[in-house]
Amino acid sequence: MSARLAVDIGGTFTDVVLETGTTAHATKILTTPDAPERAVLEGVRTILAEAKCLPADVTLVVHGTTLATNALIERKGARTALVTTAGFRDSVEMAWEHRFEQYDIYMERPEPLVSRDLRFGVPERVAADGAVLLALDEKAVRAVAADLRKEKVEAVAVCFLHSFTNEAHERRTGAILAEELPGVAISLSCEVCPEIREYERTSTTIANAYVLPRMAGYLGQLEADLKREGIAGPLLLMMSSGGITTVETARRYPVRLVESGPAGGAILARTVAAENDARRAVAFDMGGTTAKLTLLDDLELQRSRQFEVARAYRFIQGSGLPVRIPVIELVEIGAGGGSIARLDALGRLQVGPDSAGSVPGPASYGRGGTEPTVTDADTALGRLDPKRFAGGAIPLHRDKAEAALQSLAGPLKTDAQGAAAGVAEIVDETMASAARVHAVENGKDTADRDLIAFGGAAPLHAARLARKLGMKRVIVPVGAGVGSAFGFLRAPIAYEVVRTRHVRLDMFDAKMLNELFAAMRLEAEAVVQPAAPGEKLVEHRQAFMRYRGQGHEIAVPLPNEPFGADATRDLRRRFEATYETVFGRAIPKLEVEALTWTLSLATDRPLPAPAKAIAVLAAPAPAGHREVLDPASGMREQAAIHERNALKPGMVVDGPALIVEDGTTTVVPRGFAARLNSVSQIVLEDRA
Repeated sequence: MSARLAVDIGGTFTDVVLETGTTAHATKILTTPDAPERAVLEGVRTILAEAKCLPADVTLVVHGTTLATNALIERKGARTALVTTAGFRDSVEMAWEHRFEQYDIYMERPEPLVSRDLRFGVPERVAADGAVLLALDEKAVRAVAADLRKEKVEAVAVCFLHSFTNEAHERRTGAILAEELPGVAISLSCEVCPEIREYERTSTTIANAYVLPRMAGYLGQLEADLKREGIAGPLLLMMSSGGITTVETARRYPVRLVESGPAGGAILARTVAAENDARRAVAFDMGGTTAKLTLLDDLELQRSRQFEVARAYRFIQGSGLPVRIPVIELVEIGAGGGSIARLDALGRLQVGPDSAGSVPGPASYGRGGTEPTVTDADTALGRLDPKRFAGGAIPLHRDKAEAALQSLAGPLKTDAQGAAAGVAEIVDETMASAARVHAVENGKDTADRDLIAFGGAAPLHAARLARKLGMKRVIVPVGAGVGSAFGFLRAPIAYEVVRTRHVRLDMFDAKMLNELFAAMRLEAEAVVQPAAPGEKLVEHRQAFMRYRGQGHEIAVPLPNEPFGADATRDLRRRFEATYETVFGRAIPKLEVEALTWTLSLATDRPLPAPAKAIAVLAAPAPAGHREVLDPASGMREQAAIHERNALKPGMVVDGPALIVEDGTTTVVPRGFAARLNSVSQIVLEDRA
């Protein structure tokens, strides 16, 4: 029996999924923050025993983790230094030289990951065209290495001016530092982010260096532990781009793992959207620590080449640390089951962004937590079965949840359930607001989309969120509680290579670009082929182009073939068509230029066909009833309880109802009807 394993480490839970043919097993284990691999191994042993599967039968392990993200957010990475061109050590602090919030005199910028005393300049200079203006001063590099040794740094980021056009100085500096500082992790910008724009390139290289020692050590330990367990299959890592890659690549470029967990969920959402012919959708992933929302249009995910980690100011763009990596564009907020509720100085109810995490966890876990959380609110509202939470692994204590909520109830002049309703409404409105802002930033809206809900907490809040966003249909996939892990097993093995080469269309050099793409293809193949021997590979090319004089580019799709004699005309046509789609019109008679070129290579993973329509069936009698308080209406109602495995395709359940399974519970409010489609997904339709 051959089996595939997926592991997703979150801030609160570690999810493990095992697929053997058409059968799937899933489990949730509390994350062990001090040693994350401990929870992974516990989950793997549990699920192998449950499935009666031998470790030797596991042919593949796909892993996604928030460890890199959390290290950046919590500032718990390595002691890192920056080596850059003399005179430019403060560019990482000057950033874009603008205020992301003009009218707030107390606005604070995010602090760089490298303090000023650990930023060093060395004499060297390369021009924008790659010409050497000042040779590298190797004695100065060795002097800096001596200072770094005294400072006991654990990682070094090297980022010289214009190294994306000529990497010789960075390469030589890296070699000297490796010689002088054995055991210290070194990241070169010409490898991590060989692109134009100094601040973003420096920030990305620093972020990579900052998390590299911890991630390299963790991945090496996990790989060794899995082999000791008898698992012979390779360990592959989920990237933020939605593709998976080898351990070797992940250990060199751990910054590409930022948002790897949410990317898996987005891949699952795309599959679910295809099965339901949902051409316009929002993927909604709510776990124990955060909530993530992603837009889908025509079954395609929003993608970007830049992402901000740890936005510190009301989720406003520019208030975080930019990392320039291929990423599925999403918004992530501190609104999960463990998010802590409190009253601010004005007596207003606030939820998150801080979380009770897995230690001590929400008060209802009975593990020492005393602060009220979203999970405590859901417990007090009657939404959660205390004996079925996380498959019964974590019994919930409703009395402790209500005791924690009582700290809010007094000042709010209500009871514990009233406070719980307020917490639920605030967290739902916070997520709705984030979704609206994210949609507007991308020139879209949320109305009349389908909401695809997964993650342990999402089905509890999805119907209310859908109504706030003007959506009429919610889809809850099979195994929704561990949705991101299921997504890992549907992701392609992929890698993207990027290069900056400034090319004006009136001075187009087809030979140079054909050689560039050939080299990029070889680099991508070196990463993808070892993990996917013999598989068909799909190539996609893009150019980032603009009218000459503009400050930013747009992504223009390119044909996957060498440039020919008529390439200039074809590139202009493609650019103007894309520009008109984005801005409504093209501008005639302006010169066009391209700055950056990308090539992505991936295994072929075709989307499934839409699920077949089936006849409506009557649902069985409910397994029981439970009083549930609806925060929207304030009414206490007797909700019918249905076991998800007792419902067959075609069956319909009218709200108010709770559909219970091991990983989550789907709340069906009054006015909604839930039916199971032909692939056993729950489809909630708002009939109000």
